Amino acid sequence: MKPSNAGGAKGPHHLGLPGGQLSSNGQEESSGRPRPFSIPKAVVWAAYKKVKAKQGAAGVDGQSIAQFEEDLAGNLYRIWVRLCSGSYIPPAVREVSIPKPSGDGSRRLGVPTVADRIAQAAIASILEPLVEPHFHPDSYGYRPGRSALQAVATARKRCWKLDWLLDVDIQSFFDTLDHELVLRAVRHHCHERYVLLYVERWLQAPVQRADGDLMQRDRGSPQGSAISPLLANLFLHYAFDAWIAREFPHVQFERYSDDMVIHCASERQARMLRAKITERFRACGLELNQDKTRIVYCKDSNREGSYEHQQFTFLGYTFQPRPAINRHGMLFVTFCPAVCPAALKAIGLAIRRWRLHRRTGTTLQDLADDINPIVQGWINYYGAFYKSKLTMPLRRINTYLIRWLRKKYKRLRRRPRRARQLLARIARNQPGQFAHWTAGALP
Repeated sequence: MKPSNAGGAKGPHHLGLPGGQLSSNGQEESSGRPRPFSIPKAVVWAAYKKVKAKQGAAGVDGQSIAQFEEDLAGNLYRIWVRLCSGSYIPPAVREVSIPKPSGDGSRRLGVPTVADRIAQAAIASILEPLVEPHFHPDSYGYRPGRSALQAVATARKRCWKLDWLLDVDIQSFFDTLDHELVLRAVRHHCHERYVLLYVERWLQAPVQRADGDLMQRDRGSPQGSAISPLLANLFLHYAFDAWIAREFPHVQFERYSDDMVIHCASERQARMLRAKITERFRACGLELNQDKTRIVYCKDSNREGSYEHQQFTFLGYTFQPRPAINRHGMLFVTFCPAVCPAALKAIGLAIRRWRLHRRTGTTLQDLADDINPIVQGWINYYGAFYKSKLTMPLRRINTYLIRWLRKKYKRLRRRPRRARQLLARIARNQPGQFAHWTAGALP
């Protein structure tokens, strides 16, 4: 279990070097000084492995994971000792702004330090088993054994059954979480004092902006931290899931973190639910984005009339009326999901930024090895429904590969048709060389 640059740490039983080894119950063996809180050393080790697997950027201290691992045993020991003693104080999180996939503004993320991510992951692993059994079956975000694609698949089936839908958008959800309500929910499920202590400290940790200024927070939980998704799920379980199951037991919904859609039997029911949810969220310190919260008519061949909104986007998929062919070969219109325009734009930009045609010092196989993991990820996610919508942007890769052939081989520089024929022949002979070829985007 020794990482390549783990500084001599061989696993949870070897975390502590300075001051003594750690016992199996998380106490320090040689010092004889009992700690106020008992946190098993294996919890910190497992948290480190989870953070390492996800990689991620450096926090306010500028320390990367590789730099953290230069003294892995000592760094993990210090995290463990401070967590067990109650003296762990989270540093500020580094604020980073990234553009939203929709192109509508930017999203603010908070990047904790590597050590803080490990500490958060450790405490989250203790809290999660206590709250997970209570979560609603229609909550899909950041839960073991559940995925965004499962939420999309469920939404598709329910759109076929019910004509109307309420597409809910919460205004600045992660920036407006009520700290006291979050802590009240944590207290309801967990009686470990150190969990409550550290959750409160993480909620209140300041944010360091790009100019170096520190912003104190009395609301919200920064996106990007290891524990925020769990706290968000717990908050929305009581603010929304449990409430709607209690007040409107026959209403079905899908929720992935703060993205949610609610299925309705009529426009009248959708309007009523919109008003009730607005009141409920306001009581919980949240506000609906009224411009983006829309009532949608799930139009298809069997549904008459029309409505102002006949499409919505959920988890990177746009649901709208689309042509399809039934088992009898007849053309009809169905209401189903396909990759959304914002995702298609992002894929196109990524392909362009690769500059494949300029990498003439590499082989075709080198290019395939570099891009296949990314392309396969797109195919696995966005190709799960209405796959043909993904084919066109993936064919752009072939355009760059043809340009690569023309730049690499002198005999093809003025013969684009020959380069295209060559690439087509390679694809026929080695169809599995590039991931997009196996998905049908052949040259």
